[in-house]
Amino acid sequence: MKKILIVVDMQKDFVDGALGTKEACAIVPAAVRKIRNFGGEIFATFDTHGENYMDTAEGKKLPVPHCIKGTDGWQLDAQIAAALAEKGFTPVLKHTFGAADLPAFVRQAADGEPFGIELIGLCTDICVVSNALLLKANFPEAPIAVDAACCAGVTPQKHEAALETMRSCQIDII
Repeated sequence: MKKILIVVDMQKDFVDGALGTKEACAIVPAAVRKIRNFGGEIFATFDTHGENYMDTAEGKKLPVPHCIKGTDGWQLDAQIAAALAEKGFTPVLKHTFGAADLPAFVRQAADGEPFGIELIGLCTDICVVSNALLLKANFPEAPIAVDAACCAGVTPQKHEAALETMRSCQIDII
């Protein structure tokens, strides 16, 4: 069975930048270990906004400019970037919570063979859950898991709530 790892939005703005948290900083070492020890295809999503972010629907509800393409905050956390560079990965730019193109990338990587997907990253209650549910909807028979120790939410409570939502949708939490 092919193994696919999705590293969700491990960008500076979510780790220790504009929307960073101590919980996000704390998962970086575990995420680095997961990436380095993973034997399979790796995709990394990049939350990607333009200079007009504040004029977007998201910007009106979350008025904190972040992950503006080309800025330092859009870049991957340095430790995550180093681990991904060692293993090799495919970047997936996304302009909203879920990466609409991600299922096509996964389908191509699987090349008709059975596969399993694991997700790690930030934020559990926004982009991780969105991508996990998007993948579950597209691949209902594929095993999909989220490593809770390699994820952090906006708050610890929202992290736990998102994990419970994913459990309810038959996504394995490890």
